[in-house]
Amino acid sequence: MLKPLILVFAGLALPGLATAQSLVEGEHYEVLDNPVETQVEDERIEVTEAFWYGCPHCYNLEEPLNAWVAEQPEDVAFQRMPATMGGDWNTHAFAFYAAQELEILDDLHDDFFHAIHEEGRSLTDPDAIAEFFSDYGVSEEEAKEALGSFGVKGKVNQAHARMRQMQLMGVPALIVDGRYLVSPSSAGSLDNMPQVAGALVEQVREERAD
Repeated sequence: MLKPLILVFAGLALPGLATAQSLVEGEHYEVLDNPVETQVEDERIEVTEAFWYGCPHCYNLEEPLNAWVAEQPEDVAFQRMPATMGGDWNTHAFAFYAAQELEILDDLHDDFFHAIHEEGRSLTDPDAIAEFFSDYGVSEEEAKEALGSFGVKGKVNQAHARMRQMQLMGVPALIVDGRYLVSPSSAGSLDNMPQVAGALVEQVREERAD
């Protein structure tokens, strides 16, 4: 069973790390024992963030990660995958996919993080989540229906299966092309994680060009 562990990392810097040639397997990133099939239907390079809304490191990663995502070219497909490690983790995963189903996720995602870490709101029961969702143009009834929908449950189960296949034991984590894992400890810091992921994207491009 996956243990709900938040990775602890050292605040080390990796100045100048910007190219695939600079990377060292086992030092800056890990290769997954069980690579997963990517979910993009084209030839774009998939970068997946595994996160939990209740994780302070995940919250602190959002700013540098969002800045990095905004700069990526069209051949990079970024997606988020909520961690499913039981309890509140699963509740927040249901909230993520319900917001996605209701088409309010883009507006709500950052605010959900902020409410938990800056306002002290746990948002761990359906009533509280539905009330929160109601500020984004949906009714509380619609929110509760989405939280309990078959489609949302299926997406949570799929995320759980992918996490088990990846053998992820903590968050935040970035998975590049379904094969390469970047953690705060391997990257040296939260701020370095997008930089390492970017170098791995470059590496995948080079692999595909050979």
